[in-house]
Amino acid sequence: MRRPTIMDIAKAAGVSKGAVSYALNGRPGVSEGTRKRILDIASDLGWAPSNPARALAAGGRVGAVGLVVDRPSRSLGIEPFFMQLVSGIETELSATGVDLLLQVTEDTDTELAVYRRWASERRVDGVVMVDLRVDDPRPAAVRGLGLPAVLLGGPGGAGDLPCLYTDDSSSVREVVRYLAALGHRHVVQVSGPEEFAHTVDRGEAFREAADRAGLAGAYSVHSDYTGEAGARTTRRLLAAAERPTALVYDNDLMAVAGLGVAAEMGVDVPSQLSIVAWDDSALCRLVRPSLTAIGRDVVGHGRQVARMLGRVLEGEPVASQESSAGELHPRGSTGPLVVSHVSAVTSE
Repeated sequence: MRRPTIMDIAKAAGVSKGAVSYALNGRPGVSEGTRKRILDIASDLGWAPSNPARALAAGGRVGAVGLVVDRPSRSLGIEPFFMQLVSGIETELSATGVDLLLQVTEDTDTELAVYRRWASERRVDGVVMVDLRVDDPRPAAVRGLGLPAVLLGGPGGAGDLPCLYTDDSSSVREVVRYLAALGHRHVVQVSGPEEFAHTVDRGEAFREAADRAGLAGAYSVHSDYTGEAGARTTRRLLAAAERPTALVYDNDLMAVAGLGVAAEMGVDVPSQLSIVAWDDSALCRLVRPSLTAIGRDVVGHGRQVARMLGRVLEGEPVASQESSAGELHPRGSTGPLVVSHVSAVTSE
């Protein structure tokens, strides 16, 4: 349905656009009777002031911040991380009367186009950026557009943008040490897209921790965070001549899919295969066996990054902040390796 305009109100009231503007903005120039009639008609038509228009007129804020999520749309609706992150941001913003404008894209060029449109149309006062990339063009782009921004991720490679970041290396080391103590030597990390900075950081931490633990059979493979890709990757790994005895997934959606593939291929979890997930959403606790996971306060991170952006918009100096590291929560999907050598499994 089309948004009613001042012209619609003027036609319905039989007055000029100027008279409507005077009435709606509480300015002199119309009688009280005419003002009341115009306001009643505006209410009946469902008219509401445009925040961007008011901001342009007053040189103020529009009362909204933006978040672009550049992930496959088919999986975003069931991706626990972003649902929790948005919940945290919304909770913090709602307390101050600020709206969150969410946009989903599937490539960096489209995301950059969204920032340009938001800046030119004064749609948002600032943005929260996620998924820092290697050689990321976005921090420089938003600075050039004059869009205040805070990055969830970093801090390396973000220029002078304030970042809320987590040291994932300590969590990775804890997982590798835990699996090694359970007797696993052939451990594979199923990570996210290799262009993401946090994928690179976790991959380097995984390799270093595996070397220290003497896990000669450890290595990483890349996926895209979707359940479908996680299932395909797991199927290939479990069908290999020397299949892994432990899998560490970069998100819980892929881990749940991997657990299903193990059941499909007759690989027992955890006696023949241990599985560890990242982020520890409710999905990890609903499946059987429940998934061992690295848990993080994602809702809290959302609230914290929203507070940081609020301070940026107030003109305060905001330094990058390190959030608390994730915690390992052992559950039924990990255990001592019972079968030390398993022949290859082939799938139909």
